[in-house]
Amino acid sequence: MLASFGDAGIMESSMRAMAAGYRAQAGALLVVLIALAGCHKSAPPAAEARQVQTVAVTLTPDDQESSYTGDVRPRWESALGFRVPGKIVSRAVDVGARVVKGQLLARLDPEDQRLGAEAARQQLVAARSDFEQAKADLARYKDLFSKGFISAAEYDKRKWTYDTASARLEQSTAQLELNRNQTAYTQLHADMDGVVTAVQAEAGQVVTPGQAVIKVARLEQKEVAVNVPENRLGELKGANDVDITLWATPGKVYQGHIREISPSADAVTRTYTVKVTVLDPDATIQLGMTANVFLKRNGTHLRVARLPLTALFQNGEQPAVWIIDPKTNQVQLKTVQIGRYTQDYVTVVSGLNEGDVVVRAGVHKLNPGEIVRPVAQAG
Repeated sequence: MLASFGDAGIMESSMRAMAAGYRAQAGALLVVLIALAGCHKSAPPAAEARQVQTVAVTLTPDDQESSYTGDVRPRWESALGFRVPGKIVSRAVDVGARVVKGQLLARLDPEDQRLGAEAARQQLVAARSDFEQAKADLARYKDLFSKGFISAAEYDKRKWTYDTASARLEQSTAQLELNRNQTAYTQLHADMDGVVTAVQAEAGQVVTPGQAVIKVARLEQKEVAVNVPENRLGELKGANDVDITLWATPGKVYQGHIREISPSADAVTRTYTVKVTVLDPDATIQLGMTANVFLKRNGTHLRVARLPLTALFQNGEQPAVWIIDPKTNQVQLKTVQIGRYTQDYVTVVSGLNEGDVVVRAGVHKLNPGEIVRPVAQAG
């Protein structure tokens, strides 16, 4: 009985040992399988090439055209005023009135000038009387001197009296003429044909000599005044074709000529005033109208590429663009020379060839040699 119990224990121990062996073998097999699975794991998929928008380079003649907005002004405009002080008693014209040379515009109270002219006339009468008296005395004393009845000193005294009376007569004559002119100056007349553009004094107002009362503009020449920023002044020197259009009649084009460029900038706007003369004005062009001035510079000897502003990349201190190799689709940075900037695009004068493919957007996210997937866009 004891032997049977001993054999059963031995068998149980053997079975446990066999189970432990099986578990160890299974664990080793699992490790091997995991290792084999790791050795045969597939590599991660390659990253997809970045999609970029591109534009093909087209070289075209550098026909530059810039436009500016201004207003029509007269070539000549005069501020007329009285030459003498006084009180305005009447004004004969209003703003917009057409006037001819010599037409009465305004009038001062002439009473003071009339009294001055009358006083000068009376002084002339007295001076003429003194002159006639001195002239008669000189003739008598000359005869007495020739006969030896008076001395040379007495004769010289009468001669000096005559000279003084003669000078006073000339002075009084000139004074009367001056006072008459001042009386005429109480009436303000147009000194040219034109149109009244401003009235700066009214009846009842006391004005000083030279004070502007009425502005008159001549109509035979008209011009357009525009304001140009300092970085665009160079375009004016090369402009050989100037066109002018009016907002009121956009379909009609007038030829222009740059007449004057202000030597200094406006203190507020920091722009330079440029005056463009209209070479062939007609009755359609009215003062104050809004006009557009187009400055065109012909540069057929130079071919440039026009690129959007978003295509520019800063390579150190030099502007550059990303060029795509058509065979490998790799991007490379290329330095270029910029001609001019506009609100929408830039002109590239060197560094690009006809047909080059340029990245036009997202240029700050690229790296040299990176492979991209180009998507063509209109130039």
